[in-house]
Amino acid sequence: MTLPIPVRLRVLGCSGSIAAGSRTTAFLLDDHTLIDAGTGVGDLPLDAMACIDDIVVSHSHLDHVLAIPLLADSVMKLRFANPGRGPIRVHGLPQTLVALRTHLFNGQLWPDFTSIPSPERPILALHPFEIGDTLSLGSGAALRRVEVLPAAHTVPACGFAVDTPQGWWVYSGDTGPNPALWAALKGRRIAHLIIETAFGDDERWLADLSGHLSPSSLAAELAQLDGIVPVHITHPKPGEVAVVVAQVRAIDTAHRVEPLVKGMVFEL
Repeated sequence: MTLPIPVRLRVLGCSGSIAAGSRTTAFLLDDHTLIDAGTGVGDLPLDAMACIDDIVVSHSHLDHVLAIPLLADSVMKLRFANPGRGPIRVHGLPQTLVALRTHLFNGQLWPDFTSIPSPERPILALHPFEIGDTLSLGSGAALRRVEVLPAAHTVPACGFAVDTPQGWWVYSGDTGPNPALWAALKGRRIAHLIIETAFGDDERWLADLSGHLSPSSLAAELAQLDGIVPVHITHPKPGEVAVVVAQVRAIDTAHRVEPLVKGMVFEL
């Protein structure tokens, strides 16, 4: 029997926008899977990019998908130098994949890499999933179970939970208040919770309008957690991380809340 190896998740980006040192959302699961594909993917070496077989996408907004077309362009020659390599599989909600095909891979903003270099052997293949599905990604001892979680955003969206030997590594995706998430997580052993907090409470009106959380709405969400778990917040805008974290800590004293940092590695 092949024993599972520890799960390794590296934070490639966790900012709500870009500036020097700030990259938008992307996580590297082991060496072969991206969870979202924001600008942080661009810091990977080319040979590491060419190893990526799967990309799971939380929603269609640009800060989470921008690297997909650029990655396809960068690695196509390297990847297809090996005749055994198939297309990079892009997994998303049906509505997300329609948005990518309609607005991104449309020959105007970017070439249609779902049919390049040929329709029979493209560099990208789109694979739909639904909320509640469990994806099997990787292979052998590094086969990973990734569950699709509900999110509440301005476009169809989801989060993800990665099964690890220490419990579930949970990423909320972009979301506002989301009772369905806590119902889905009830009774589970959670190793880490990565949850967005995009705005400070001075802009809670904007968080509410745009389907995001602020410190006060985050505190109400965390109150629905079963037990105390390590919490990392993601998605504040550049320059606002310290303020948002301080506001969260002032409101929620029950949980150990830390900011997510580019380059952080979870080994579970």
